[in-house]
Amino acid sequence: MQDEESLVQRAQQRDQGAFAQLYEGYFDRIYRYVVLRIGNEMEAEDVTQQVFLNALRSISSFRWKGVPFSAWLFRIAHNQVVDYLRKKTRQATESFDESLAINKSDPWLEVEQRLDIEQLILATKRLTKAQQEVIALRFVSELSTAQVAKVMGKSEGAVKALQHSAIVALRKALSVGYDIEKV
Repeated sequence: MQDEESLVQRAQQRDQGAFAQLYEGYFDRIYRYVVLRIGNEMEAEDVTQQVFLNALRSISSFRWKGVPFSAWLFRIAHNQVVDYLRKKTRQATESFDESLAINKSDPWLEVEQRLDIEQLILATKRLTKAQQEVIALRFVSELSTAQVAKVMGKSEGAVKALQHSAIVALRKALSVGYDIEKV
């Protein structure tokens, strides 16, 4: 991606090409974060599009104050997810389509991977909301600890502690196994 700061400055001056480059550079990471948080690919696409519409509307308010542009975008994504979950009624939703991460050449491997992914998703749902957020930002969206701290409005130490407790909880849940009915 071209120098991020100059792209943002150009986008702030309503350069559509610059915003398109930012969109393409961040779409996948934002989408992965959203889909993990809400668990539905189709709705995650809509939420992700809304994130970028909101970013486009308010890009002129972005200021370089030690916060990277990606942290600003992920904060918008976080707010969109919170709004979505707040508005969502208690209805059954499908988990995201794991087939994107599955090797289709070996049917046995595919079944094994689907089970592993399903177990991981179920184990992740047992974490606190803050732990889920840290896992989604750190490992799905591949943000640094410092970036996650800025997105979540926490110290790096707090993020590291949350990450550690989340990994311990996931490790425990995955090693002991659990009953799918309880989740």
